[in-house]
Amino acid sequence: MSSAIRIYPAKPEKVYIYATCLVDMFSPQSGLDAIRLLELAGVEVIYVPKQSCCGQPAYSSGYEDDARTTALSQMALFPEPWPVVVLSGSCGGMMHHHYRRLFAGSEHQQQADQFCDRVFELTEFLVQVCRIQLSDQGPATSVVLHTSCAARREMKVHITARQLLGQLERVELREQAYESECCGFGGTFSVRHPAISEAMVQDKTQHLNDTGAAQLISADWGCLLNINGAFEYQKKEMKGIHLASFLLERLEGPHAQ
Repeated sequence: MSSAIRIYPAKPEKVYIYATCLVDMFSPQSGLDAIRLLELAGVEVIYVPKQSCCGQPAYSSGYEDDARTTALSQMALFPEPWPVVVLSGSCGGMMHHHYRRLFAGSEHQQQADQFCDRVFELTEFLVQVCRIQLSDQGPATSVVLHTSCAARREMKVHITARQLLGQLERVELREQAYESECCGFGGTFSVRHPAISEAMVQDKTQHLNDTGAAQLISADWGCLLNINGAFEYQKKEMKGIHLASFLLERLEGPHAQ
């Protein structure tokens, strides 16, 4: 993993968007909302329909050859030198950091290094590159933020997510206990260790509920699927939505159903 301090470019005219497979399968509206946010920030957004998984499930399960095959197929889809904006800190961590490791010392190292330099997580890109300024049009409310482990520890985007929410004058951001702890999803971890995962999400949902916040916000749909599933099982009223959808709703109002 690269430890160098990141130098951010000037705002480009065009970007690619990497929706992630979870957004594509479970919440396409989140992807559309992210596109709209980027457009409001003044950039044209290009979506490549053939994009699929970033390769993280194979990589984190030890199947590095499969992960390399997937990574090569994904990198080939984004040939122009535009930034690749990713709607998940977890996938962003895989593509920005771990693609470098996968191809270090290989014939694809230069290609991977150049691609990794173009990968940005959504909130990071909005804050650090677009310098977006938000004008809150919504009613007073309270939220609690959950940031995935990779988003926090690899991409450091819990900071930029907080900065975006901090621009919303009528939104109170409440603090959960043990905020940095994992929700128990962890990609294939929740499949391989379901009992441990269940205990972890039980703790996480308790701490989220204890804040009394009206809504949960996260920029990672893996975590949202896990936490929302636990909320539903527990018959709790709190429900999480993607940060992109929440921000757009504060700027433009609720989506028509």
